[in-house]
Amino acid sequence: MKADARLVAECVEGRTVLRELRSMAPLTLFPKRRGGPDAVVHLVNSATSPLGGDELTLSVVVRAGARLRLSGVAATLALPGHRPGGSRARVEVEIEGDGELEYLPEPTVITSRARHTAEFFATVGPDARLRTREVLVLGRSGEDGGVLRTTQRIVRGEVPVLHQTLEVGALNASLAHLAGRRVLATEVRIDGALVAPASGDWWSRSPLAGGGCLLAALAQEAVTAERDLDRARSAPSW
Repeated sequence: MKADARLVAECVEGRTVLRELRSMAPLTLFPKRRGGPDAVVHLVNSATSPLGGDELTLSVVVRAGARLRLSGVAATLALPGHRPGGSRARVEVEIEGDGELEYLPEPTVITSRARHTAEFFATVGPDARLRTREVLVLGRSGEDGGVLRTTQRIVRGEVPVLHQTLEVGALNASLAHLAGRRVLATEVRIDGALVAPASGDWWSRSPLAGGGCLLAALAQEAVTAERDLDRARSAPSW
């Protein structure tokens, strides 16, 4: 299965409007009735996906002055499927001017024998703001996880501020990988704020060039990982 969905938000007279909202199963976009100037859209998997061989692409454009929150409503299950090769999910983001985007999908579970590639590429204006979160779970309860390759690349203005690739599912017991943990959670914040590095038991906060930070946490379950992200976010800056 190949699917492409696209979402364009722009600011009109101080309110964010959805100029383009194009879904393609299994990537279904549902706008939420709003009570303020910001736009809220839910991303729903409307079919069993991703399966082996699936290629999914979501494009998001936030124009200058617009403020958009794009969130998931349920966890995503990456499954092996009947076709050879793995699945791929790609998110392409462009934030212009002083636009703002929160992209907060629910966890992705890499089931046994699945091979999945997740890519997040963002181009962010010098005055734009971005918050994105990724929670990866290796296997369902009592199940060994599959193999996942995840890449995040963010460019602000003309300057790359983050480019990292991680493959999990093969050497997870190694301290250089997940050290036996099942859940890896990361959050990237591009907002111009200057923060100090911080760390604790199985979580860390790393400042990024030009302001913002990368938060990371390892845990045995998603609830603990997200709680540790909160700890990393609220740790003293200086």
